[in-house]
Amino acid sequence: MTTETIAMNKSKEIRLSKVTLNIGAGTTTEGVDKAVTLLETISGMKAVKAKARRRIANFNIRPGLPIGAIVTLRGEKAREILQRLLKSVENKIKEESFTQNGFSFGIKEYIDIPGVKYDPKIGVIGLHVNVSLERCGYRVKRRKIRNMRIGTKHEISGKECADWAQKELGIIFKVEEEQQW
Repeated sequence: MTTETIAMNKSKEIRLSKVTLNIGAGTTTEGVDKAVTLLETISGMKAVKAKARRRIANFNIRPGLPIGAIVTLRGEKAREILQRLLKSVENKIKEESFTQNGFSFGIKEYIDIPGVKYDPKIGVIGLHVNVSLERCGYRVKRRKIRNMRIGTKHEISGKECADWAQKELGIIFKVEEEQQW
């Protein structure tokens, strides 16, 4: 299928579904509170504490213990925040980061994000950004009554995600240089 055919077919158009920001803060409640504060500062929305689902004895993790923070953004707010977050990584993302129905990237320090100032109470924390893409008709998969699977022809491949990100967001693929020892 050529790109001209996709442009003519409205049901094949790709759109931004959601942007999810998350921070893994470990088992300390102080770290989780810092993560929640940071995500609320960046997004302007209420962050939720992520809780452990199973026990990992080596890391002192038990079910129900808060271990991170998550915030999900949709609509125009998601696009606006995504633009800011991409500026912090200079619009460069590894080509391997593009997967089926989305892509993800990390930000090493939140002070790299334009418009966010350093807060000594928080310290220096990084975060992870997940971007989900979808086509028209994905509601069929999520609806409560008579939900159904999405056909394989309607899924978005990693290549299509990368092409959309280049066209819509101006992303440049980062080339990793080999380290010589």
